[in-house]
Amino acid sequence: MKDQLEALVLQMYKSNILYSEGVREFKKRFILTVLQENKGNQCRAARELGMHRNTLSRTISELKIDVRQLRAGVKRPPRSARPMSMEKKAARQMTRF
Repeated sequence: MKDQLEALVLQMYKSNILYSEGVREFKKRFILTVLQENKGNQCRAARELGMHRNTLSRTISELKIDVRQLRAGVKRPPRSARPMSMEKKAARQMTRF
């Protein structure tokens, strides 16, 4: 992997890519990869990246990453459609009386 990275850096240097552009593109690709692996879940991605969720969110905004595409329509079902735990069922029945 080190050899590949060195070759990539050399290629970028010879192509007159500025340092800031290279760093920005690397950050974007790295974060996109982790977000894709976590289906757009920023909390899990931030944990894997070793950063705070707010920092990740700010970085996503700065890099203009569209997280909606990564989520692929995955949404939590409404509360009425979620299975209820036994403890919650028992507590709900107790409050009815």
